Amino acid sequence: MNDFIRTFFLVELFKGLKLTGRNLFKRKVTIQYPEEKAPQSPRFRGLHALRRYPNGEERCIACKLCEAVCPALAITIESEPREDGQRRTTRYDIDLFKCIYCGFCEESCPVDSIVETRIHEYHMEARGENIKTKQELLAIGDRYEAQLAKDRAMDAPYR
Repeated sequence: MNDFIRTFFLVELFKGLKLTGRNLFKRKVTIQYPEEKAPQSPRFRGLHALRRYPNGEERCIACKLCEAVCPALAITIESEPREDGQRRTTRYDIDLFKCIYCGFCEESCPVDSIVETRIHEYHMEARGENIKTKQELLAIGDRYEAQLAKDRAMDAPYR
């Protein structure tokens, strides 16, 4: 009987209208996106990058842990030993369409080579641009190394 009365007098409808009326005249908070940016966490996970050591040598030692831990199988690594006996990657590809930006690759890397930057404004216009190659990832890392190092330093207590 109680349900019938609540349905007949449209109680739920008036509760919704009450909530709408309460918020109708409140100050609106709108960000004009391209001109204004919302604050972003330093731990935001965006576009990937490969880092280098300060002497210019790439950090990746081709241990393939990131490839093994990736749940989406988005990372492909091929490697071979160099003339000095160290193993380095010859191919390091990330398919951004497959990637779920979970950060497992970043966490599993023993030398802090692969990182996810704060870059979220990127797009693909042609077929195949979704696959970032080693050279592209290193270029992203070189371009944003100062920000990456700063974010890594802030994140150090949590590691």
